[in-house]
Amino acid sequence: MASLLTLAFKLLINDRAKFAALILGLTFSVFLMVQMISMFSGILLRASSTVLNTGASLWVMDPAVTTVANSIPMPDYVLDAVRSLDGVRYAVPFYSGGALVKLRDGTYQSVNVIGLDDTSLVGRPPLLEGRIEDLYADNAFVVVRDAEYDKLERPTVGTTFEINDHRSVVVGLAAAPVSGLFGIPTLYTTYRRAIEYIPSTRFTLSYILVEPKSVDRLPQIQAEVARLGYRALTADEFVHQITLFYMFRTGVGTNLLIMTAISFLVGLSISGQTFYTFILENLERFGAPKAIGAKARDLIEVILFQALLTSLTGYGLGVGLCAVLIALAKVRLPDYSSTITYANLLLAFVMVLVIAGISSYVGIRKVIRLEPFDIFRG
Repeated sequence: MASLLTLAFKLLINDRAKFAALILGLTFSVFLMVQMISMFSGILLRASSTVLNTGASLWVMDPAVTTVANSIPMPDYVLDAVRSLDGVRYAVPFYSGGALVKLRDGTYQSVNVIGLDDTSLVGRPPLLEGRIEDLYADNAFVVVRDAEYDKLERPTVGTTFEINDHRSVVVGLAAAPVSGLFGIPTLYTTYRRAIEYIPSTRFTLSYILVEPKSVDRLPQIQAEVARLGYRALTADEFVHQITLFYMFRTGVGTNLLIMTAISFLVGLSISGQTFYTFILENLERFGAPKAIGAKARDLIEVILFQALLTSLTGYGLGVGLCAVLIALAKVRLPDYSSTITYANLLLAFVMVLVIAGISSYVGIRKVIRLEPFDIFRG
C-alpha cells in the first residue's frame, strides 16, 4: 500500500500545471470562505461589545429589545421590583444612549454614552490612565481608547469638550476588550450624569444589571422578571439573541452566507473539473496496477489520498493567506472587524472535506469502471 501511495503522490505532482491549478483553486476558495465567515464573526463580536465589556451575569430589559444598541427605556419601579426578588444579590441601573460631542475645533462627533450605577460603578472598564474615583467629580467622563479613539482628537486626562451644551472633562482613559460595531467612540460616566446630559423620554432606565446569589437562582429570577412583564437574559443568551438578530433580521447575515456559498461552489467546480481531467489523463497509470492485481479498494484509497492531499494543502494556504491579509488590514484600518475563530476554521475545514469527497467521487467512478483490457488494447 505504501508503494501505491508513493505512486499516487508522484502522479499528482508530476503534472505541475494541474497540481498548481488544484492548489490555487482550493486556496482561493478557502480564502474566500474563511474571509466571509470571519467578517461575519467580527461583526457579531462588535455588535455584542457592550454586553461583553460590561460582564454582567443577567440583563433585565423590555421584551421588545432585539439588540443591545436599541434599548427601550423602562420605568424606575422595575429596578425596585428586581432588587426585592429572592435570590438577587444586587441589581443596578445601566444607561446606554447616543449623544453629540462638540470637539475643541468646533466639529461634532457622535458618541455612545454608558451610564454606570452611581454607587457601585458596576460594569466599569479597566483604566489605562486616571482614577476611577474621579468619575464622581463634576462633569467627569472616561474615554475608551480603542479603534475610534482618534475620532475624538486623541483626548488626554484633563481634556474638555461639550455634550449638549454641558461642559465635560476627561478624567480617565479606559481599555475595552471589544470595540463597538458602528465606528462610534464610547464614553463612560455615572448614571445620573448620563440622564442629565442626554435628552431622553419619560423613562430613562435602559437595562438593569443583576448579580444572583448563586447560578442556581438564575431560572427563578428570570421567571419572576417575566411575571413582571419584562425579560431577563444571561450574558450568553443576550449575545445569542444579538447574533440571531444580525443573522436573520438584517441583510448582513444573508449576504455573507450567499458569498460563502459562492466561494464553496467556486472551489468545488475548480477542483472537481481539474481532478476529473487529471484522472482522465492518467487512466493508463491506474489501469496498470489493477491489471497486476490491485484491488478496487486500493485504487479508491489512492484517489482519496490525492484528493485529501490537495484539499488540505489548499486549506492550509487559504487560511494562512486570510490570516495574513486580516492582520495587515487591521494595521492599516483599525475599524476592520474580521475575526478568525476556531468555529470558522472548523466550518471551512468541513466544507473543504466536502469538496474533497465530491471531487474524489467523480474520479473513483471513472477508475472503478475501468477495465485493464481497454487500456492495454489502446
